[in-house]
Amino acid sequence: MPEGFLPFALPDIGPDEIDSVVEVLKSGWMTTGAVTREFESRFAASVGAKYAIAVNSCTAALHLALEAAGVRAGDEVITTPYTFAASAEVIRYFDARPVLVDVDAETLNIRPELIEPAVTRKTKAIIPVHIGGAAADLDPILDVARRHRLTVVEDAAHSFPTRYKDRPVGGIGDFTCFSFYATKTITTGEGGMITTNNEAMAERCRVMSLHGINRDAWKRYTAEGSWYYEIIAPGFKYNMTDIAAALGLAQLRKAERMFRRREQIAVRYGEAFSGIPELQVPTVPLYSTHAWHLYMLRLHLERLSIDRAAFVEQLRGRKIGVSVHFIPLHAHPYYRDQYGYVPKDFPVAYREYMREISLPIYSTMSDDDVDFVIAAVADVVAANRR
Repeated sequence: MPEGFLPFALPDIGPDEIDSVVEVLKSGWMTTGAVTREFESRFAASVGAKYAIAVNSCTAALHLALEAAGVRAGDEVITTPYTFAASAEVIRYFDARPVLVDVDAETLNIRPELIEPAVTRKTKAIIPVHIGGAAADLDPILDVARRHRLTVVEDAAHSFPTRYKDRPVGGIGDFTCFSFYATKTITTGEGGMITTNNEAMAERCRVMSLHGINRDAWKRYTAEGSWYYEIIAPGFKYNMTDIAAALGLAQLRKAERMFRRREQIAVRYGEAFSGIPELQVPTVPLYSTHAWHLYMLRLHLERLSIDRAAFVEQLRGRKIGVSVHFIPLHAHPYYRDQYGYVPKDFPVAYREYMREISLPIYSTMSDDDVDFVIAAVADVVAANRR
C-alpha cells in the first residue's frame, strides 16, 4: 500500500523542468518571448500543424479560435453536453447560443450523425471534444462542416498526443485547442495552445491574445524592436509567459515517455477490470489512439448494492483519489435555467455520467500504486455485489 493518500493526479516534474525555469528566471526576461516562440514551434511540429499560438489556458484558446472564426452575438455553436464548463462558456462569451447534441454511449464523444440535424442558418461552428484522450470521429464532423461552411474548433484539452486515423490531433480541424493545466498529459501549470494550418487565422489569434496589438510586444524591449505599436482590435490578455513555456519545453521532451507509462497503466487496469461483470472499461475507438489523460471506468450499478457516490466514497476511504468526469452541461443550474434543459434532453450523456468514475492515471504512479488501485476497486465490487 502506498504511504498516505494516493492522489487522483500528479504532474511529472523533475530536474529538467526546474533547471529550465531557473534559466528563464536568471535571463531577466520572464513574460512572452523567445522561449514561448520556441515552445510554439516545437509543439506545432509535434502535432503536424503549421502554426501554434501559446496562451494562458485552453479556455483562452477556445475563445480566441471562436473569435477568429467570426462568432458573434446571436450565432449558434454546436457542441456536446459531456464536457467541462469551458467548452460551452466560451460560446456564451459572445452572447451566442451553445447547441448541444448527445454522445455515443461507448466512446462518450459527440455523435456525428446528430450534428447535421442541429445545424440552422445561425450555426457558425462545431466544437467536438476529444473526451478523456480519445478522438471524436472527425471525418464525418468535418464533412458536415464543409458542406455547411462551418468552422471546426477541436477541444483537445485531454488529447495530447492522440492520433486520429494515424494523423496527430492538432493538424486536422480548422483550430485545435490544447490544455496544459496541472493535471494534463503535459503541463505548464496553467496554459494552453491553439494550432491551425491557416496563416490568417493564426495571426488573428496571436494579435487578439495580447490586447489586439499589431506587433509582438516583447520585441519592443529588445534591440530588434520598436517603441511604436498600434491597437487594431479590442483584444485580450491571454499570452503565455516564458516561465510557463520553459516548463512546457521540458515536458515536451519527455512527452513520449510519460505517454507510454500512462498507456501501461491503462493496459493493467483493462486487464484487471475487463473480467469483472460489475465494471465497464473505457472504449478505444478503432479510428483513434488514446492519450489516457483520464481512465473513465463505468459501473454497472444494477449489479451493485451501492450507488456511484458510495462507490467513490469507499475508494476514498481506502485512501485513493477518485473523481467523476463530467457532470453534463445541461444538468448544471445555469444551462438548466437559461435553456430549460432536463436530464432526458440528452439521455445518453446523463445516463453515462451517473455511472462514471475516473481512477488515478499519471506517469509517476508506481507498479505498487497501480496494484493498490486495482485491489481496492476489486474489493469494493466484491463487498457490494447484489
